[in-house]
Amino acid sequence: MSSTEAAASVARVKAHGARSVSPSPKRSERLAGRPDLLESSHLPVIALDGPSGTGKSTVAQALARRLGFRYLDTGAMYRAATVAALEADVDLENADEIAVAVAASDIRVSTDLDDRDTYLGVRSVSAEIRGEAVTLAVSKVSAVPAVRTQLVAAQRELIGSGGIVVEGRDIGSVVWPEAAPKIYLTADEQVRAQRRSRQLADGGPIEAVRRDLERRDAFDSSRRTSPLTRTDDAVEVDTTYLSIDEVVDVLVDLCMNQRLALTAPERRD
Repeated sequence: MSSTEAAASVARVKAHGARSVSPSPKRSERLAGRPDLLESSHLPVIALDGPSGTGKSTVAQALARRLGFRYLDTGAMYRAATVAALEADVDLENADEIAVAVAASDIRVSTDLDDRDTYLGVRSVSAEIRGEAVTLAVSKVSAVPAVRTQLVAAQRELIGSGGIVVEGRDIGSVVWPEAAPKIYLTADEQVRAQRRSRQLADGGPIEAVRRDLERRDAFDSSRRTSPLTRTDDAVEVDTTYLSIDEVVDVLVDLCMNQRLALTAPERRD
């Protein structure tokens, strides 16, 4: 990996003010003064959105590896921000306190598939961010406009060079509306709960996990800032009865078909 790629691989999150997240900047604005991004901006950005338990993380990683792309888990960034807020012992009902704690933190993530650790400073919190305390608090932390502004700016910086699969809840709608293809994963609620229970460090009864997913879905879908939503141009894929390999096969075909549609010559009668 070159020094430029290595530098682009790690995001150091800084505060960008307590304002609402705006739509992604126009392409010309986003690339202005950045010849490095302009040079490589033709590389695809694949957005993978959807609620927890639909297989986003596993599928996104497998798809990125299949395509030889980088990978970004935006959810890990919000979970790291939640660790920072919890460690600062803030009032989770106080958006200003949360914003201050997260702005003071040093959140680092990598887009290298072989180095997926998440850090607060030099400390890895990769296991900690999957714990029950973080899972219960992350919706409140991630709903704070200043937190989303801060992290979305860092996400755009990482995504900007293209050649990346990005997973989250607002990638196609807010973070990178120009992504193509945009994919929205869904699955049966009970199946999602089973998958989520296996993923969480603390596990937990399936029914309790299902109730938490239901609560978070309602919260994330109704929040004013960057709600969880499927954009009109996103392709919805139900993963309930599909294996990971089957889902990835579907998405690879989708990527190829969209690329062919973009490059195929016009028909002449």
